[in-house]
Amino acid sequence: MSAFYCQCPPITGMDKAVVRKWVIFFIGILFAILVGDTLSNLLVNMAGLTGWVRFSLNFVLYAVIFFSVLYALEKLFGIRFFGFGCE
Repeated sequence: MSAFYCQCPPITGMDKAVVRKWVIFFIGILFAILVGDTLSNLLVNMAGLTGWVRFSLNFVLYAVIFFSVLYALEKLFGIRFFGFGCE
């Protein structure tokens, strides 16, 4: 027998469920980035902050909003962005 013999069945096409899962995954992350960036910049601009305080608050707000949107999308679509604690 050849050393490269594989017992796997041949790939005849892509599983649409897997493709749909990855598309929702990437769109979800892009959506979370856009929402987090827009809202954090809007809130910091409304507060009128400048300098390092503006940068620090913008970073913290962005992180909180980003992960909140991802958590909401996980619950809505049932797709895990972060599989911590899963077997």
